[in-house]
Amino acid sequence: MSQAINPNTSLSVAILSGKGGVGKSNLALNLSYALFRAGHRALLMDFDVGLANVDVLLGLSPEKNLQDLFRPEITAAEVVVPVEPGGFDFLPAASGVPELLEMDDDMREILFQKLNASFADYDYLMLDLGAGISQTVLSVAVMSHVRVLVVTPEPTSLTDTYAVIKVLHTQYGITDFHILVNQVESPADTKATYGRLSAACQHFLGFAPELLGGVRSDPALPDAVRRQIPLMRHAPRSPAAQDILNVAVKLHRIRQSRQEALRNMPVLGKIPQPRK
Repeated sequence: MSQAINPNTSLSVAILSGKGGVGKSNLALNLSYALFRAGHRALLMDFDVGLANVDVLLGLSPEKNLQDLFRPEITAAEVVVPVEPGGFDFLPAASGVPELLEMDDDMREILFQKLNASFADYDYLMLDLGAGISQTVLSVAVMSHVRVLVVTPEPTSLTDTYAVIKVLHTQYGITDFHILVNQVESPADTKATYGRLSAACQHFLGFAPELLGGVRSDPALPDAVRRQIPLMRHAPRSPAAQDILNVAVKLHRIRQSRQEALRNMPVLGKIPQPRK
């Protein structure tokens, strides 16, 4: 597959989770918005091809989506939707489309051939992936520079997040994960949740993921969802918004620390093949 080398040191960030309902899409949206407000060009790509919902969070009704990119005459520029002038764009997915849910390597290659040239126009490519361990989720997670797993203090979320880490490690050799704990009551909740997950990974897999941060439960967030406005715009001084801003700062530091390496890397790598 032809790859676009990214002259602007774009950082691709896959945001995924073991189970649904942990606030992953909201965090992907608001992290993208926070990075944009800090002066960076960001493309938020809804890659939850089973239950796409970022368009709903933004109050948008896009005319085209990922499915249209399989039509030879449609370009990536025709599918990308400007959210804010000056550098915050959105690439919508489609819900419940069998062709997208069951994409094979050839279909993913067609898709990324069209998209790769556009990716380098941004400082950040934020990929909101579906929950669980579908082949599309696993492939895009491996292709990305950074993998952020959203987890909540619930035991089921911890168990399912560990399962995602285990599969990516055993099938693809990945050991580089960042944990974002959502819906916490205090920093102690963040530390305890991360500690349980980290201990399990260290004991059974031989490595520990890194803690990216925690985001507090906040009544301003469901209010922003009802209004279909990003929390970072609706209530930028709310506790959750401040936590999200802190996480965005950490992502920026990661990008800064990797700038030299990113100059010689595609925004998304080659489609991976699992270990035999």
